[in-house]
Order: sequence, then C-alpha cells, then structure tokens
Amino acid sequence: MRRFILLLVFLVSFQVFSQEDAWVYLNAKPNADAFFSNPLSELSQRSLDRRTAQNISLDIHDAPMHQPYIDQIEAASGIEVKAQSKWFNAVHVWGSVTDINALTVLPYVDHVEFANRSLNGAGKSVTVRKSSKVKTTQRRLAQFNYGNSLNQIQMLKGHLLHQQDYTGSGKIIAVMDGGFPEVNTAEPFDRLRANNQILGGYDYVNRSADFYTGISHGTMVLSTMGGYKDGELVGTAPDASYYLFITEDGANEWPLELSLWVEAAEEADRLGVDILNTSLGYTEFDNPDYNFTYEDMNGQTAFISKGVEMAFSRGMISVNSAGNSGNDDWHYISAPADAEHALTVGAVDAAGNYASFSSQGPSFDGRVKPDVVAQGRQSVLSNTNGDIVTGNGTSFSGPIIAGMVACLWQALPTKTNAEIVQLIKQSASLFSTPNDELGYGIPDFNLALNNALLSVNTTAANGFLLYPNPAQNNITISLPSAFQSAELSLYNTLGQLVLQRKIFQDQSNVNLSDMNSGVYLYKIQTATSSQSGKISKQ
Repeated sequence: MRRFILLLVFLVSFQVFSQEDAWVYLNAKPNADAFFSNPLSELSQRSLDRRTAQNISLDIHDAPMHQPYIDQIEAASGIEVKAQSKWFNAVHVWGSVTDINALTVLPYVDHVEFANRSLNGAGKSVTVRKSSKVKTTQRRLAQFNYGNSLNQIQMLKGHLLHQQDYTGSGKIIAVMDGGFPEVNTAEPFDRLRANNQILGGYDYVNRSADFYTGISHGTMVLSTMGGYKDGELVGTAPDASYYLFITEDGANEWPLELSLWVEAAEEADRLGVDILNTSLGYTEFDNPDYNFTYEDMNGQTAFISKGVEMAFSRGMISVNSAGNSGNDDWHYISAPADAEHALTVGAVDAAGNYASFSSQGPSFDGRVKPDVVAQGRQSVLSNTNGDIVTGNGTSFSGPIIAGMVACLWQALPTKTNAEIVQLIKQSASLFSTPNDELGYGIPDFNLALNNALLSVNTTAANGFLLYPNPAQNNITISLPSAFQSAELSLYNTLGQLVLQRKIFQDQSNVNLSDMNSGVYLYKIQTATSSQSGKISKQ
C-alpha cells in the first residue's frame, strides 16, 4: 500500500510539473500614443496628481498592453495566460516547454523567461519561495485609548504624530495579502466601514470581486494599521483609506503569485494609492525547480522584486516584511524584501530586542536589509472573530510601519517617496551603525517629522538637498525651483577631487558605484550660491 501511494504521488507530481510557468515579454505597445494623448484612459486623476507632485513623467511602462497580442498568445496551442503586466509588457503563461518556446516565433514576442531557470540556457529567469507570514493589528485616533497596543506605537513615537492629528488621513494604503475574511463584519473594523475607509479590493487568485474571503492573515495584518477597539487596539493609521487585494494563494506556492502581486500593484498605481503593504515573502515553491537561492536576493531577479522597483518609480512607497526565517538554515530576507527601494521591516520584541525569527540581511549584493524594525513579537492585533490577541512575525511589524509611513507622509505632503523613506531611515536608532539583524534600527517618526520641518529652513537658506546620506550606489540632488542647474564636486579626506558632475532639474541622480566606501566632502555650487557638507558612501 505504501509503495502504491508513493507511486501515485510520483505520477501526480510528474503530471503537474510537466507544465511550466514562464513570462513572455513583448516588444511593442501600438496604442502608446493614444495613451499619452489621454492618460486618464489608463490612470486616475489621483494617480496623475501623485506623479505631478513628485515630478514623475509618464513613460512607456504606463501605456497599456496590446490586447490582440495577448489574445493571439492565449489562442496558441497548449498555452494558458494566467496574468499580465503593462509595466513589463509581459504575460505570465502556463504550458509545456515546447509550446511556450514556440511563442518566440511571433514577431511581437521579445523573449521568454521560464520560472525554472535551468530552462533558460544562458539567460536569466525568475524563481521564488514565500517566507512565513505574521499577523497583528492595532488602531487609534488623536486622543486614543490604545490599551495593549500602546507599546508597538509608542516604540516608534507614533503616538506623538497621532496627538498632532497625523493619523493617515488622506493617504491610501493597498494591502497585498492572502485574504480578508470578516473584515466586513468584525467589530475592530467597524470604524473603517462606518467612515467608508475601505475603498474596494479584488481577489486576483480566484478572479473574483469578493475580497472578504481567503486566509485570515490579511485580516490580522490590516488590523495593525486600520483596526480600532477602544482601550484594546488602535492601528498605526486609523484614518487612512485602504484597498484590499488578494494576491497570495494560501493553498499553493506558485510563481503566478508574483505576477498577481504585480497586477495588483499596477491597479494600485491606477487608483492613486500612496503606500503598498506586503506581508508576504518568497524563497521556495511547491515545485523545487523554482526555488530561489541567496544569490537571487539581489533585488533584480524575482519578478515581484522588480515590481516593487517599478512601483517606487511611479511614486509609491512599498513596505515589505523581511520574513520569518531568522532561525532557519535559510535565515536571509526573502523576495520582494530584497528590492533596493523596498522599505524592508524586521521584527523586535516589546523591549526593542531582536526577535530571533526575523529574517536577516544583507541583500546578496551587500545592501543594508532589513531597513528598519518594529514590534513583531507579541504584536497586538485582531483575529477574524474580532478578539484582540497577539501574534508573532514580520507580517505584523511591516504593516505597523506602513501605517506610520502614512501618518508621516500626511504630515509632510510635499515630500517625495524617496525623501519620506530617507527621513525614516535617518531617524532610526542605528542609522550610523546598521547591522544584519536590525538594519538601521527602530525609527523615531516624531524625530523624522521634526528633522523634516527643521530642514525646511535649511533648504530655504541653502537651497539644496542631497540624499540618501549615507549613500550606497546612487544619490539624488534636489534643486530649488530658482536653479536650473548646479555643479556637484566630491573630495576625499585628502582634499582630492574624485567626482564632478553637472546637475539639472530633470537629471539629478548621481551614480557612486565606482567609488570606494568612506566619508567624502561635497560641494554644490551655482553662479550665485554654494553649499558644502559631508556624505558617507557605504
């Protein structure tokens, strides 16, 4: 009998894995000009306003895919289109290796990447596994009675922002998760429902408009940001608005989930969302041929991590849980926490000590990860019954931070996503001495707010803003509107000029990847003014 069962399992596995996941990248968007003539055909006014506020121009990634191309691919023998992405002009397909490779003869197909990278020859591919998730919930307003949820907010000095009425109002958070059962009925979400703060959602896994279903993980995650039960739980962003997107299949682990996340992120972009919260992580799949290696945690391999970068380039902030693998042989961060511009969040306990389950950095290419940490051990949250309980995991420390990001951005509406993230890092307890467990440490959101307000005077006097500092591979110079250009000079500690660049309003990024780590002196100069200071290159 045992032999029969093993044989049956083998046969079923062979049948399932004889089909492959792949991304088919296209080479054209014939309707791009029509989109640029009428951007509202694809993007909401709020989405366009977010770009305008951050000086982000529309580009070819914003234009829609050409539906006839997709229809022809789906009509091909043995091919099933499972998802699509206008950002990458790609479709996620399911089929045999032979049938998928046959698509490359189509004139509008650029190339194919299999999730099983061994099928890609010398080319690169995407493969993934999900890290464990965690739940937590919390919620409160200006004069809130936080109850047991006070510690996880107070640790971040978030209560001080709440006391100034910075509670996330006017900001929109999209929650990407595995399900939101009972959010439409449980008491801790009464306030969200009464104030119409749940703006909508979608179940991408089942292609259904019913998003109050699936696994309970998303319900708990949402409660740490938007939950409210007087004297028991107050979320970090009780007055923010939310979209709820199911992108995670709780029963399976397939590369398709990465593509569903990107689909949801594109919809969030269209709707004008400000912040994406992702308490999901991927390093392994049901089919081990798809598993990631640590070398893949470089921010450039996983389709979902590339999606985070694209979301950032559209002006959003993506807050990602680091993962719960700190005690495992795989103790590193997962995808998409490896993305360069993900605000990756690890976990500490109520006293601010490292929680041993929290996944560690750095990224494979040596970047600081996690970026910051928050309470993820015994986080206070709501379960689907509406009971206020505690949970462990970076799945909860992540949204606790995401809610505070909404509060800070509400307080500083003219800041770009890059500036908000940098303020958060600079406020953190280990900013000058980051490590692999805690990253830059526990952020102080009140300090971030005060530093930003002080910098208004500095900017008014000196005119220029250079960030991030410390820097890794790139820095950005922000020029006041009065200046169209400036010259940046960097000197080593011996006073030797090591880099000189002309900076313009629309070309303000400087690549430092060729420079050694260390402290440099900078000078930004125009015909009428100059500013000097120090910058650290990591």
